[in-house]
Amino acid sequence: MTLDKSWIRAALAAGLIALAAPLAQAHGMLERDFIVQESPADVATTTEALVAAIEGAGATVFAVIDHAAGAASVDQSLNDAQVVIFGNPALGTQVMQDDLLAGLALPLRILVYEGDDGVTRLAHEDPSAFLGGYDVSPEAPYMETIRGALMRLGAAAIENVQP
Repeated sequence: MTLDKSWIRAALAAGLIALAAPLAQAHGMLERDFIVQESPADVATTTEALVAAIEGAGATVFAVIDHAAGAASVDQSLNDAQVVIFGNPALGTQVMQDDLLAGLALPLRILVYEGDDGVTRLAHEDPSAFLGGYDVSPEAPYMETIRGALMRLGAAAIENVQP
């Protein structure tokens, strides 16, 4: 009796995938931690309020990227979605002192988007997710500061919008 080698290869590949999936999930590759807040206003109004909150907190807004406009520029459609890219060297420098490559995950970003249900939301990743692949301790004091800043900025934007 001869064994079909392609069957053995397929079985081994399936086994490796089954073993790798939990490991990948634990490292945030398959499942990510997003924090989502709802806004009573539209995307443009919420984005303006978010930019004002960021600047009011003393951080720098580096860019606002309008993904829906980008899609429209190539004759495609996308729900309204804008990502605000911002940072504060007082925090980012601490992260990069622990691992300079963490500069690939910085500056911070919050996505303001309209869901398929018409509700405007703000979303960001938890810092332990977007910094998880770097030599950055999840217990570093700045991790909680970044986490709190992202939540406070989103809450401030929502609080200051006029629907």
